[in-house]
Amino acid sequence: MQEIKLQVEDKNLETVMLILNSLKDGLISDITNSLKRSTQYQPKLNKIIKENESGTADTSGKYINPALYKQRLKNKK
Repeated sequence: MQEIKLQVEDKNLETVMLILNSLKDGLISDITNSLKRSTQYQPKLNKIIKENESGTADTSGKYINPALYKQRLKNKK
């Protein structure tokens, strides 16, 4: 059995792995990754955010619903 080694930049690793994993079953017998994959998102607080505390309930205007955002864009023109 032949072995192929690839060197891939970190930013392209996910794309290359997706392509390799989507190849026809039986074409590749084993795919291993030498890098330890870290999670992309780690919350800073271990806290449950309730709906009334979320960005959609913010009345300061920082987070608005899509209809209000479109209206605001139209008013700027």
